[in-house]
Amino acid sequence: MKEIRLQEVFTLFYRIFLAYFFYQIARLLFWFFNKDLIRIDSVYDYLSLSFHGIAFDTTAILYVNSLFILLSLLPLVINTKKYYQRFLFYLYFITNGIAYGMNFGDFIYYRFSQARLTTAAMNVAQHENNLGKIFLVSVLEHPFVIVWFLVLMISWIFLYKKVRVKEFCPQKKWVYFGSSVVSLCLVATLVVGGIRGDFKHSTRPINLVDANRHVKNPLQANVVLNSVFSFFRTMNTNNFKEVHFVDQTFINENVKTYKLYVRENVEPKPNIVIFILESFGKEYSGAFNRNTQIKDFVSYTPFFDSLATQSLIATNAFANGRQSIHGMSSVLAGIPSLKDAFTSSPYSNQKIQSIVSVSNDMGYDTSFFHGAPNGSMGFLGFGNILGFKHYYGKTEYNNDADFDGIWGIWDEPFFQYFARTLNQKKTPFMATLFSVSSHHPFKIPAKYEGKFKKGPLEIHEPIGYTDYALKQFFKTAEKMPWFQNTIFVLVADHTNQVGYPEYEKAMNRFAIPILFYSPNPAYHLKGEITEPAQQIDIYPTLADLMGYNKKIRSWGRSLVSDKKEDYIIVNSSGVEQFIIGNYIYLFDGKDFTGIYDAKDLGYSHNLLGKTKSPEIEKGEMKAKAWYQDYMDRVINRKLN
Repeated sequence: MKEIRLQEVFTLFYRIFLAYFFYQIARLLFWFFNKDLIRIDSVYDYLSLSFHGIAFDTTAILYVNSLFILLSLLPLVINTKKYYQRFLFYLYFITNGIAYGMNFGDFIYYRFSQARLTTAAMNVAQHENNLGKIFLVSVLEHPFVIVWFLVLMISWIFLYKKVRVKEFCPQKKWVYFGSSVVSLCLVATLVVGGIRGDFKHSTRPINLVDANRHVKNPLQANVVLNSVFSFFRTMNTNNFKEVHFVDQTFINENVKTYKLYVRENVEPKPNIVIFILESFGKEYSGAFNRNTQIKDFVSYTPFFDSLATQSLIATNAFANGRQSIHGMSSVLAGIPSLKDAFTSSPYSNQKIQSIVSVSNDMGYDTSFFHGAPNGSMGFLGFGNILGFKHYYGKTEYNNDADFDGIWGIWDEPFFQYFARTLNQKKTPFMATLFSVSSHHPFKIPAKYEGKFKKGPLEIHEPIGYTDYALKQFFKTAEKMPWFQNTIFVLVADHTNQVGYPEYEKAMNRFAIPILFYSPNPAYHLKGEITEPAQQIDIYPTLADLMGYNKKIRSWGRSLVSDKKEDYIIVNSSGVEQFIIGNYIYLFDGKDFTGIYDAKDLGYSHNLLGKTKSPEIEKGEMKAKAWYQDYMDRVINRKLN
């Protein structure tokens, strides 16, 4: 039995368990020393937060102990020798000691940063030459941090030594090596799943924003997290850096971050329903391609096209990001993603003004619906940051018979659930639904096989299915009392598969439909907007239509305002892309790498260094000013 190494596997699990145990003590101490900053109302609430923190502890512990785990299980024959076990002891406590110390440093650091330790702290530190003095002063002011750290590390070492590996020499080598391979494979699988957060296909690796899935107040996310996790998850991902290209006066005059739209007598307040449609690119819809002159164009969205004839549509609109979570932050909060996603940055957990906060301020009921497993895509966490009062996911839907087996509840039944749930709410309400079915692997329910056009792309059939789900939703909703005084917004989160060469062009890889519809003629939501528009325009447009009548922080503009506003269209494909006036500017955060005519969406003729004009010079200044303001507001937490 010794050849199958059960005692070594058991001892390894015990040693990893010790890390979990001491991480929970560190979490309790972190909250205790910062309880005046992070309110927790009851013991039950704290236990709930610490329980959910296990997932984040798992990622951190497995990151730190990957090498230790590997060396503990490799079939080296010498594994049980005293000198090898001594080597593992030092490896374990050097790596875990450094990592554990990061949590204790956060006891103090958090009071200044109001956020868990991230690599952003390293960017700040590299500009300081007095870190030694700062560290010494901090220790003298807070000696309990060092005392607690030493006490717990000594206790950890004591408990580690309580379970030892007994030395033996394997006689049946084939059993020894075979069992070792099996153990390594099983443990490697568990480690990968633990680092990601789970094994579900529909869930991306957990990130900082996911801690907000489990909290009543965004500040409590700092208790769910641990410093090792937040530091590792932001390594090599933070391109957020303050820049100083122009003075503030230029920003105020040309970027105009704060907007005021005054609209009198908006009573009763309109309900707001936003559909963020998965991968629902402009390319698939006939109503948005009448002017593209694509030969033999085929539409896969008959209902969407018919609704567009009764709506205000933006036919030259762009997504501000390439992923679903980017679409959520852009549409609801007017925050685009540049080279790095804002939502997975060290700065995502801050107070943010958005259409959600505006609606809450006006007394609306606010809800977010997503038929995937709760927390998928980071929506639940970011939704809590934005301030949604209610979240409805696969858990609340509570009928796995309608689960597609991969991503979530099929769109048609979930859209019906959406309508029924809205019918139970007190008006006015603001509700957002994020669809799931038009997503790879592009399946539709078996009962609808053959009903929708398949087309040359795999996505065409599920796009037709989601379009049908929308049709059924509106058939249900139009019979409900809240329907008449509701403003509907339909917008894609991002694009997906491309069939026509026109949509292979670089900027058109962001081309999406934006549609505003209301059966209430008082809102005048009919016609076509041909000027460039973007997802971040939706939030100020809705604030305008709702009659918010207060200043909002917005890089977008109201698409229904009577006053003429300049536009700066922004998104990123590794470099930041701006459409300003008659030109497209590509900017890498320091220098411009390309300037193109606004009609040259495929970037075929670079004008950089070849053409200079007052308009181009002003456009370059505006792009830099926008970038500077974005970095300043994100980094210095000025998004409210």
